[in-house]
Formats: sequence, structure tokens, C-alpha cells
Amino acid sequence: MVRIKHVPVNPEHELRYIFILAAIQFAHMVDFVVLMPLGPTLMEDLNIGPIQFGSLVSSYNFAGAAAGILFGFFADKFDRKKLLLLSLAGFLVGTLLCGLSPSFSTLLAARMLTGIFGGILNGLIFAIISDLVPFERRGKAMGIVMSSFSVASVLGVPLGLAIADYSDWHNTFLFIVFFTLFIFIASALVFPNLTEHLEENESSFKLKLGQIFTNFSYLRSFVFIALVSGAMFLLIPFLSPYAVKNMGIATDQLKYMYLVGGLFTILTARLFGTLTDKIGPFKMFAIIVFISFIPIILFTHSGAISFGIYLCLGTFFMTMVSGRMIPCMTLVSEVPALKERGLFMSVLHSVRSFGSGTMTFVSGFIISEGVSGELKGFNYAGYFSVALGLVSVLIAFSISKSLKLKLNTNANP
Repeated sequence: MVRIKHVPVNPEHELRYIFILAAIQFAHMVDFVVLMPLGPTLMEDLNIGPIQFGSLVSSYNFAGAAAGILFGFFADKFDRKKLLLLSLAGFLVGTLLCGLSPSFSTLLAARMLTGIFGGILNGLIFAIISDLVPFERRGKAMGIVMSSFSVASVLGVPLGLAIADYSDWHNTFLFIVFFTLFIFIASALVFPNLTEHLEENESSFKLKLGQIFTNFSYLRSFVFIALVSGAMFLLIPFLSPYAVKNMGIATDQLKYMYLVGGLFTILTARLFGTLTDKIGPFKMFAIIVFISFIPIILFTHSGAISFGIYLCLGTFFMTMVSGRMIPCMTLVSEVPALKERGLFMSVLHSVRSFGSGTMTFVSGFIISEGVSGELKGFNYAGYFSVALGLVSVLIAFSISKSLKLKLNTNANP
């Protein structure tokens, strides 16, 4: 096969590309995250319980996991820019259908379609970052992109919830379609063709996938990301329903926690990214995980509290739990070889989505509704999340040790 010539990326444009990728991640995160604080509204409007609501969240993840594996057929064979634009177009269609869904079943189907393209976007975004940004600056780049979760919480989610409060939850998804159109146009105009990863002699996807799943370092990374994401999504989808039903928080107050929590998370995400580059991804990951146990236990065991305490506790939870992903992704981004990075990242995010979806689904069975509508069993989900966090630290240590050995071997052949 003739290799397509790569259009060199101007280092001066690196930050521009990172911010566009962050904008794409922002749109994807708003679409995904806004469903969870809409939980109380959807459960009432669609007349569904914890299991059905959990399926709305997990269906997105399961679809993304399956799509990520399918995407492996194309991840390292085509210009990443073209794949990015195609995935954004599919994401727009899926989100539009969410905004037009009249029932639980149609919304479930629309969430699955959106999840397919969201799953592809996840792998693409981090593959492109790994292609464009050297490892010594990648923690900062990951911090910027991962801070899109915070920006989504500060701007997208509160605005989306306000739209739902004052009109209808369908309009929240139509709002996401509107601003994603501008991101699509910017991506088409600004990004260069990204083809450096293309191989002169491409092996078959089946063979490459077999190599991926027989590589111990890769398998360990997949287990790691599944545990990290699973520990988060045992709890995150039910934070808002629990706040309304057990903590005495009004539905129209939820957006303020996402606003305040998101503002703080923007600051901590940049800080965590910088510290990750300075002290190393493993140390930073372990520190954040152990600190995150405090808000996890406090939140999952809380009863009725004041709105001020809820804001503080929710913000503490958001900054620490979401902050885990910055050193986590920085650590695993150095595991694959360049020629396998697209496929690795695709599979990695498929496993991440599968871990999130599985634990969301499991959480739907752990948590139940009491006679008066309160949620029961959330404390057990908290204990389970802490246990998964402890195991993830052990695996992160193993990955870090292997990477140091690999770097020393390369430095002293």
C-alpha cells in the first residue's frame, strides 16, 4: 500500500488544536452528563424507576463500547480528521433524535445511536492528542481536554437544566445540537489532515486486534480504565436523584451545584494536569484517589442537609472523582506504540464505556426506591466504589513501574 503523505503539524498551532478537541469533548460531555441531573425530571415525566433510568445511562456507554471496537477497523487506516468529522455528524443526528423522542423506548434508542458516535469520538480525541502532543506536555494537554467536563458543568449542564426547568427537557438536547454545529465547522476549517499514523504495510484488523488483546501491558491498561470509570459510574448517575429524594434538594437547585462544582473543577483540572507532569501520573493518581474517598463516603451516607452544605459536598465530589481521569489517561497514553495508538485508544475507550455502563447497570440493582420514594442502598454503592478505587491504585503502580523500565531500556539499549 502506498503511504499517504503526512501534512506536518505546526507546533505553534498545538494549543489551537487542543482547544478544538476540548470543545468537541465539551459537546460530548454536555450531551452525556446532562442526562444524569435530568434524572429526577425523566423519572417523573417518563414514569420510570432506577433500573430504567440506569439503562438510559448505561445504554449510551454500551453502545459506545461496541462502536469503539468497530471503529478499530478504521482507526489506523484513514485520515483522523475525516473520521472526526464523520463522527461529529453522526453525533449531531443522534442528539437531534434525543430532542425529538416522545417516550422512554424512543429515547433509549436515540441514546444508543448517540452513544455509538460518542464512543468513537472518545477514542479519536485522545488518539489525536497522543499524535500531536509530546509526552512531556501531554499531562497539561489532557488536563485542558479533561477540563471540558468542568466547563460542561459550569456552562452546558446548568444552561441545559435551566432550559428543561423553564420549557421542556427535549429542548435541552436541541440546544446541544445548535452549538455543536459551530464546533463541527471549526473542526473542518482548522484541523490539518492527520495521516502520520498510517502504515506502509497494514496488517489486518483481526490480526492487530488479536495482538492488542494478547499484549499483557495493553490488557492491564484495559482492566485499569474499566475499574477507574466503573468506580465513578457506580455513583455519578444517581447523584441528582439521591440529592432530590434523600437530601431534600429541590430539582431546580441542581444546576447550581453543577455551576459551582464545575467552576472549581476547571481550576483543579488544570492544576492536576500540571502536577501530573511534575510529580508523575501514578503519584498524582494515587493522591487523588485516596482524597476522593472522603466525599464518596460523605455523599453516599448523607441524609437531609442544607443547600450550602450540598454545594460544598457536591463540589468536593466533582473535583476529586473527575480529577482521577487526568493522571489516569496520561499514564496509559504512553503504553501503546505509535502505529497501534489509534486502535489502542479505541479499544481503551470501549472498555472504559463498558466499565461505566456495567457499573451503572449494577448500581441500578443495588439502589432501590423506598415506600416514600427515597433511594435505598446508595451507601453500599459507595463502599463498592471505594474498593474498586483501591484496586485501581495497585494496577496503576504496576503500569507505572513497567513504563519506567521501558524508558530505561530505550535510553540504554
